[in-house]
Amino acid sequence: MDAIECIKTRMSIRKFKPDPAPTDILMKVIEAAQWSPSYKNSQPWEVVIVSGEKKEALSKHLVELLENNTPSCPDLPEPQAWPPVIDARITALMKKRGEILGVDLNSPEIRKKSKTANFRFYGAPHGMLLFQDSSLTPWSVFDMGLFAQSLMLAAHAHGLGTVPQAFLTDYAQYVKKFLDIPESKRFVLGISIGYPDMESPVNRFRTDRVNMDEIVRVIQ
Repeated sequence: MDAIECIKTRMSIRKFKPDPAPTDILMKVIEAAQWSPSYKNSQPWEVVIVSGEKKEALSKHLVELLENNTPSCPDLPEPQAWPPVIDARITALMKKRGEILGVDLNSPEIRKKSKTANFRFYGAPHGMLLFQDSSLTPWSVFDMGLFAQSLMLAAHAHGLGTVPQAFLTDYAQYVKKFLDIPESKRFVLGISIGYPDMESPVNRFRTDRVNMDEIVRVIQ
């Protein structure tokens, strides 16, 4: 597929087939993402792939932390508020998804179930955890976003599905300790990756995009 088609047809997958992806394909996905731009070619990204028994053990550990009401400890603080226009978009999304799924996505019970699904990688056979040195500035967080987008597009081009997951970073300190990652690393994002189960109703929902005139001004 060409670049435009890849961008427009990529979607967040929340139900995966259990079949693992070949390691060489996962490496090709990461190799392609390495060509992402970065400030002064700093390439401030590191990837940890978890699969098999280690991924299952990590999932169990995270779910237990959640069940025990362990306070979250993300390396990047969660947003506490949004500008009104953005908050309206988020509210509209949550309402639409909730109507399709027949649940109230803002209820504490459903939110907890959502986190549990995140911690179980939505059934994906692999998780890619993105780290960078914690001494880096926000410029490098921006670069990580470019890398993450490239990674997800490359995965889509190879027939794989992905979903970016901020919830996986809720227990950053515990994840780093469990995987023997130095505390000096910043856990920026988790990405579940595998073959998408397109028969699942949850994967039939596509988010929309705002009209161009809401985000673009042409000044001549």
